[in-house]
Amino acid sequence: MAATTAVSKSSFQPESDVHITYDDQQMINKFARHNAKLDELKEELKTKKEYLKNLEDACDELVLLEGDVEKVPFFMGESFITQNFEDTQASLEEAKARAQAEMKEIEKKSGDIKEVMSDLRTKLYAKFGNHINLEAEDE
Repeated sequence: MAATTAVSKSSFQPESDVHITYDDQQMINKFARHNAKLDELKEELKTKKEYLKNLEDACDELVLLEGDVEKVPFFMGESFITQNFEDTQASLEEAKARAQAEMKEIEKKSGDIKEVMSDLRTKLYAKFGNHINLEAEDE
């Protein structure tokens, strides 16, 4: 039984000794934080796109109602309010513009984070080579 233990221990041979300094660990941690933030921003962007699509659908439906109704129910906050047709159209357009601006801001933040991650990825791969994996599973 001792012979098999010795064989198992000797069968593991690392390619080279990799020493991780405090600064290296800080870069790895920073990359991980940025990666998590990027995932959050992707999810937020997905939610905003769905919201914008719903607003566009509401605008399309409102056009179909034009002239048929005087007051239109409009969901604001946690309740519905009734507005005239023009005010509802204006409210929808404002909400669409706000959602588009928020999406642009999210995309800008995502781009900034991707730049930082790319720089960190380059530095870490230069030091650790194939001893580190910084690629996302879905890429």
